Amino acid sequence: DAFPKAGAVFLQVFVEMWLHHYSLEMYQKMQSPHAKESFKPTEEHVLVVRLFVKHLHAFSNSLKAEQTPPTAHSHTASPLEEFKRVVIPRFVQQKLYIFLQHCFGHWPLDASFRAVLEMWLSYLQPWRYAPEKQFQMAETQPRSVSERWAPFVQENLLMYTKLFVGFLTRALRTDLVSPKNALMVFRVAKVFSQPNLAEMIQKGEQLFLEPELVIPHRQHRIFLTPSFGGSYLSSWPPAITDASFKVKSQVSSLEGQDCQYKQMFGLEVRDLVFRLAHMIAQAKQTARSISDHSAENAASQSFFSWLRFGSVEVNGSFTTNDLDEMGQDSIKKIDEYLEKALEYLCQIFRLNEAQLTQLMMSTGTPQTENGKKQLPDCVMSDNGLLLTPLGRYQIINGLRRFEIEYQGDTELQPIRSYENATLVRLLFQVSSAINRRFAGLMESLCSREDFLGSLCRYHLTDPFGEERTRISPAGRHRTRVAAGPRVSLRFLASYRTLLSLFLVAFGMSLFCIGPLACTFLLTLGYLLYAVIMAFFTERWRTHQD
Repeated sequence: DAFPKAGAVFLQVFVEMWLHHYSLEMYQKMQSPHAKESFKPTEEHVLVVRLFVKHLHAFSNSLKAEQTPPTAHSHTASPLEEFKRVVIPRFVQQKLYIFLQHCFGHWPLDASFRAVLEMWLSYLQPWRYAPEKQFQMAETQPRSVSERWAPFVQENLLMYTKLFVGFLTRALRTDLVSPKNALMVFRVAKVFSQPNLAEMIQKGEQLFLEPELVIPHRQHRIFLTPSFGGSYLSSWPPAITDASFKVKSQVSSLEGQDCQYKQMFGLEVRDLVFRLAHMIAQAKQTARSISDHSAENAASQSFFSWLRFGSVEVNGSFTTNDLDEMGQDSIKKIDEYLEKALEYLCQIFRLNEAQLTQLMMSTGTPQTENGKKQLPDCVMSDNGLLLTPLGRYQIINGLRRFEIEYQGDTELQPIRSYENATLVRLLFQVSSAINRRFAGLMESLCSREDFLGSLCRYHLTDPFGEERTRISPAGRHRTRVAAGPRVSLRFLASYRTLLSLFLVAFGMSLFCIGPLACTFLLTLGYLLYAVIMAFFTERWRTHQD
């Protein structure tokens, strides 16, 4: 008799250390806007509580075979066996439930929630710590939850149902394209999809929703913890055989008599599951878009982009590939996690093929249309197109974008990361001085119809005026803005150009070619290239006219 009482005192010490803030009275004070205590458990705290829960399950499941059925309580059981039977429901259940409620409601929406999640899932699966687990692990078939655990599921109904709804609301606010968030959804769906578990939970809900019977109020106290005035060292309460009353008593002791219970398999929660399934389908589509985008960028990488000089688009913008940091392996894991999570959710809530097909059709839009990238995901509103959360995600990560081009003076574009800022400003001053000094001469040369005019028109920037496009919901309007011929030396400020010149000079130095000879050969080669390009450009322009 001394060992269970000493064990109860020892257990109370741990409960007071790790779950002290989570008595029902303290929890009600924390929820009050007038006296709200700020308590945020750390990740290490949660990991310690998880180990505590695991040891309690292992201790409780070490009951002898004839003592294991909780409903068949034997009056000849030893005090130690009685202590094992009540150790979780009497000492830990209420405070741990409130602890989890607090974590689900206040923990940040990031990957650190995984610690809370695993602690919750460890508590929900006492069969993992049963002595017969080692024999079940050798089976090839998925393990079915034994009917032996039905009383545990019923006595901890809120741990399964209300916290599952709390997880759904959290999952609907997270980014499922993140591998860690996708893994958490997968873990919860996998645990709840274990054979026979959903049926046990549904049976527990049916017992709770049975019509109320007239029950003396004094009987409600047999399930209450010492926070309601009981003692840890008092005699163990007798087992109750009425399953419905047992479930109702447990729920009322955790949530109070006026508990507004939300059925896990009701229509409201089913709608949340459909929303989560829709988000999973969208996240899978986005993950595939990331994979395709990364593959295209990897295929188009050049030697200079490998040297981190980036790539230049047609309109002169510089693109970077932040999505490559995720990695192809992570993207594949995201798709696998979400695919299995959706499959498990269908098993738990018995979603049929027609519902899934409709869901996929409403989500799975093609990436391309007529060979062109689609616009970001939008919905039509009274004020026109409105970006959806998926559309914002696509823009932020560079998966899709609106067709916006720089319409200003090309010489006044912002300095790019692949350009030297000092050289850009210096060359702009030189170009501006040349253009002011020789504006008339350049205009007269470009107006000539001979080969010299063709050569000048090829080298001088925009001699015939630049074309600008105005994009509006009504359509596109192109206008030509008059601009005289100009010299642009900005290309010399590009690191790519400077590196190319350095490599050419270095290669020629290997053949003992000096700086003057190198400059002469480069000038001669460029003039030859310019003559050829001017000839073909003029012929193409004549053909277009």
